[in-house]
Amino acid sequence: MKPLVLYRNLKYQKLFDDMERLLVGEADVNPDAYECANQLIELAADYGFEGNLWHCFLAFCLANHENAFSTACEIRGDVGGTLSHLARQDFAVFKELFDRDITKLDEMPGIGSLAASGASALSVGDDSPDGEPVQIGTSCLWHDLADFTPVGDGSRIFNRRVRDRIIELSVALGKAADVESFASAVTQFYHEFGVGKYGLNKAFRIEENSHDARVIPVVNVEHVYFDDLVGYQLQKQKLIENTEAFLAGRAANNVLLFGDAGTGKSSCIKAVLNEYYDRGLRIIEVYKHQFHALSSVLEQVQDRNYKFIIYMDDLSFEESELEYKYLKAIIEGGLGRKPNNVLIYATSNRRHLIREKFSDKRELDDDLHVNDTVQEKLSLVARFGVTIYFGSPDKKQFQNIVKVLAQRYHVAMPEDELLAEANKWELQHGGLSGRTAAQFIAYLLGTRNLSEES
Repeated sequence: MKPLVLYRNLKYQKLFDDMERLLVGEADVNPDAYECANQLIELAADYGFEGNLWHCFLAFCLANHENAFSTACEIRGDVGGTLSHLARQDFAVFKELFDRDITKLDEMPGIGSLAASGASALSVGDDSPDGEPVQIGTSCLWHDLADFTPVGDGSRIFNRRVRDRIIELSVALGKAADVESFASAVTQFYHEFGVGKYGLNKAFRIEENSHDARVIPVVNVEHVYFDDLVGYQLQKQKLIENTEAFLAGRAANNVLLFGDAGTGKSSCIKAVLNEYYDRGLRIIEVYKHQFHALSSVLEQVQDRNYKFIIYMDDLSFEESELEYKYLKAIIEGGLGRKPNNVLIYATSNRRHLIREKFSDKRELDDDLHVNDTVQEKLSLVARFGVTIYFGSPDKKQFQNIVKVLAQRYHVAMPEDELLAEANKWELQHGGLSGRTAAQFIAYLLGTRNLSEES
């Protein structure tokens, strides 16, 4: 077949090449058909594919491949010109592979049918009228992979929406009448849904090596939504308003969520991600020791058709840690301008992020310009245009959180007893906070088995 130009170096290139050789029937190579089948099945288990696994695999290759054409379509749709012409040449190759019927592999000697390998049927004893063992059927491997039914309905890597969209793309491409309709379906997918890791994932972290900083997807993000967080309505609303302005392309600020431990600061960030992922929001988690890599990360995301939040959890600095100076320049103040599609959201237990001492304010301190020292330490938090305070709940608010969580998880316990036990629990386990309330409910459900559904 004609070599691909744009869609090279696929994530699963060897499987792609081996399947192509099997289906085209090249005589000079002999790929292991059972190994190919095994890899398709394992990918189906990882990604949640169903139906024709060959079509799902090809659709995934197209959806996951970042190249000059796919990333341009992500922003502008069909770009036309030479790129579009070259892409259609590649799509002709993909369409030919889509049109290949993998069930034909069952007809090839020693490849497809399990019957050919001596595993065609199972004997269940002398149950037939003539005394012969009953054969309970044969299984044709590639027929099964052309109509695959998964064990569950989920994916280890993608959320259900992403998995479903790839399967829908595979069905549409399988029905495409010609290369032009094939190209139209792929281009529409890129423009509506995105491409590559940013299109198929919603949360990321930074992985550094000796050469560069790579943005790596995070799988199995905790499914937390704003409705799951009891109380703190004003705080949530302030965060929502800033995020929606950001997504709408209006002016928005970097945000610092600060306050007491266990009050839902980090959960609010997760809720932002889950609530607005389908509107193109992505989050990249960055740790303090990785701040020097932020410039590289910003360069990688600035031209993508997504909105990115750089997330810094539990941000604080000791006296000897100077990374905050680098962060200040990245947020605001360096020569390079922070991309318009990037904001920074941080959580901290400290209002001013950097540890302060009384000596900073003493006139007899060794520093002759005391006010300059104080302002240096306050200047970082000043770069967050929105600061949101999360304080510990009072006794009444704590009890309300306990009651709401008990109702949500169907805890079967009289209210008076529930609150009395909750009061005992918080005295022994960290005080009044939403986290303490959630841990108390988990204790009741697990150790004491008080769920109405049990």
